[in-house]
Amino acid sequence: MTEPSATLDPAAVPAGGDWPPHGTERRAWRQSVVRGPRADRAVRFVDARIPPRIAEQAYEPTRGLRTQLATATDGLVRLDQVHGRNLGALSQLLLRTESIASSKIENIEASLSDYGKALMGQRANASAVSMAAATEALSGIIVTASSDGRITRDAVLRAHHALFRSHPDLASKAGTVRTAQNWIGGSDYSPRNALFVPPPPETVVEHLDDLFAFANRDDVLPLAQAAIVHAQFESIHPFVDGNGRIGRTLIHAVLRRRGVTRRLTVPIASGLTAHRERYFEALGDYRRGDAATIIALLASATMWATHEARRTVTNLQLIHDDWDEALGQPADGAPDSRVLRFLMAEPIITTSRVAEVLGLDDDATAALLERLRRADVLAPLTARGRDRVWGAHLVLDEVRDLSARIERLSLRDAGDAVDGPVWARPWMGH
Repeated sequence: MTEPSATLDPAAVPAGGDWPPHGTERRAWRQSVVRGPRADRAVRFVDARIPPRIAEQAYEPTRGLRTQLATATDGLVRLDQVHGRNLGALSQLLLRTESIASSKIENIEASLSDYGKALMGQRANASAVSMAAATEALSGIIVTASSDGRITRDAVLRAHHALFRSHPDLASKAGTVRTAQNWIGGSDYSPRNALFVPPPPETVVEHLDDLFAFANRDDVLPLAQAAIVHAQFESIHPFVDGNGRIGRTLIHAVLRRRGVTRRLTVPIASGLTAHRERYFEALGDYRRGDAATIIALLASATMWATHEARRTVTNLQLIHDDWDEALGQPADGAPDSRVLRFLMAEPIITTSRVAEVLGLDDDATAALLERLRRADVLAPLTARGRDRVWGAHLVLDEVRDLSARIERLSLRDAGDAVDGPVWARPWMGH
C-alpha cells in the first residue's frame, strides 16, 4: 500500500503551528429557561470558537512524525491482512473491545456480563445499554464507509440515532444535530467559565459538510487524516451528547475507507483511555493550530493496540485448543466444533441464538449447552428463564485483558521514553 504525499502551503499555516487555528466569534446569548445562580442568569454573550475550513487544507508532517505514521500504518495493515482473513471472529471481538474503551473515556462503564446482556437485548443497566448502543453505532459507520467508499453526514446521523434511540432522556434528539448553543465545562446553566464553546448551531451543517469533504480525500496520510477528522468533529460538537463516541468512530471509518483496514477494528481507544487528560489536551492543541500532537498520540495508540491485538490472536487460538480438548476433539462440522468457532466471535449468547445458528431443536440445544457448561466453556450469566444468557468467560477475560494490556503498554512506553512521551519528543518540533 503506497502512502500519498501532501504539499504544505506555507501561507495557510500560522507561525509556530502546522494547522490553521480556530477563530473566536462573540455572539449574543441568553438562557432559554431562567435558572441557576445570578452569575449564570446574567450571561449575555458567549465567545464561540470557530473551526477552520479544511476541505482543501493540506497537511505535511515532520520527517519524524511521518516515520511514526508509516510504522503505525504498516503494522495495522499487516495485522488486518494476516489475521483479518484467517480469523474473522477477531473482528467482532476487537470491535466490541473498542466500543468498551471509547465508552470508558466518557466515564461510562459496565461489567462485561451486563454489556453482553444488553447486546442480547436482555435487561441491563443504563451504562451497559449505552455501551451496546455504541457498538452498533461503531459497526454501522464502519460498514457504510467500507461499502460506500465515502463518509457522509447521513451515516453519522444514523450512528448517532443508534447510540441514543433508547436513551430515556435524549431519544427525541437521536440522529439530529443540535439546534442550540452548547459548551464544554463550566456551569450547567450557562457557558460561564466554559472550557470550550463550539460554533453556533446554525453553522453546524456547513462545518460538517466541510469536514466530510476533507474526510473523503485520498491525498492525506490516512492516520493523520483520521486524527484531524476526529479532532475537527470534536470541535464542531454537532450533537447534544455523544460527540466523543461518535467522533472516535470516525477514526475507524477513515481507516476503513482508505483501505488501511478491511476486516478488523483495532481497539485504538484503549490507548487513548490510558492518557485521557493528555488526549483532551491534544484536542486543545489542535484548536490552537497544532495538529501534530493529536496525530502523534493516535499513531502511538494504534501501535500499542496493534501489538496487543497480535497477542490476542495467539491467546484465542490457545483457548480454542483447550476447549477442543475438553470436549474430546469433536469432528469438524459437529455442533460442538461449530459452536466453538462461533463463540470466538460472540462470547455472550442466548439459548435461542445457539439453536438458531446451529439449527438445533430444544432438546439438542439443551444437551449441547450442558456439555459446554461441564467443559467450562460456557457459564450462565442470568438465572434460569425462557432465554438464558451464557458467557464464554475465557474469551470475555481476554477482551478485558486486551484493553488493560494496551493501557499498560501505553503507560510504560510513555514512562520509559528517554525524551518523554512520544508526543513530546524532539521530532515534534516545527
